[in-house]
Amino acid sequence: MSIWRYANPKLFLETSERVLPALWALAFGCLAVGLVWGFFLTPDAERFQSTVKIIYLHVPSALMAINAWIMMLVASLIWIVRRHHVSALAARAAAPVGAVMTLIALVTGAIWGQPMWGTWWAWDPRLTSFLILFLFYLGYIALWEAIDNPDTAADLTGVLCLVGSVFALLSRYAVNFWNQGLHQGASLSLDEKENVHDVFYMPLLVCIAGFVLLFIALVLYRTGTEIRARRIKALMARERAGA
Repeated sequence: MSIWRYANPKLFLETSERVLPALWALAFGCLAVGLVWGFFLTPDAERFQSTVKIIYLHVPSALMAINAWIMMLVASLIWIVRRHHVSALAARAAAPVGAVMTLIALVTGAIWGQPMWGTWWAWDPRLTSFLILFLFYLGYIALWEAIDNPDTAADLTGVLCLVGSVFALLSRYAVNFWNQGLHQGASLSLDEKENVHDVFYMPLLVCIAGFVLLFIALVLYRTGTEIRARRIKALMARERAGA
């Protein structure tokens, strides 16, 4: 079975409609369990500053902000190489979701950073690259809206996505590139010494799973909406041409 068969809009819609109910249930279930566990049921939580608990929102949203752009890049490259319209629409559908994730990461990072660093914002390499990534998200969305021809819009936004990927990678690896900066190292790592404290580890993983599932569900849902909107525009164009 080839994955390219899902480039057929009809098959994509049928498949997404079948899996979306389970995805919604799993996403909200993981988020409910992870957030309640992390915020209210974590043992020894009182020994830590309460602002640290925002890790359950900040880390998953920051992770998805970066990976959403990478997903958009892959989908855009598929469009450029193979001209599959569903991939272009999936990239477009993911952009607002990624932008919201980036905004959540920026806001929660400021809330977390203020008591830790004594300031709401610092021109730290990771923070700065994250802010630029958010601006790229806004530019990507605006470019889609500004161009009437959908194929041309997909081509140009694909190029923009490729350029913006530099800042997505910087957002992920800025701490490794520059030793200076206020931002801490990775909260999750293959190196156990760099991992977040054990008290927060498992509920954080559950929250991350919830954010990942929520992102997938939202992208599938929005891609289906984009496909239907394109069909409606095509039918309206035919009616006007027939008149």
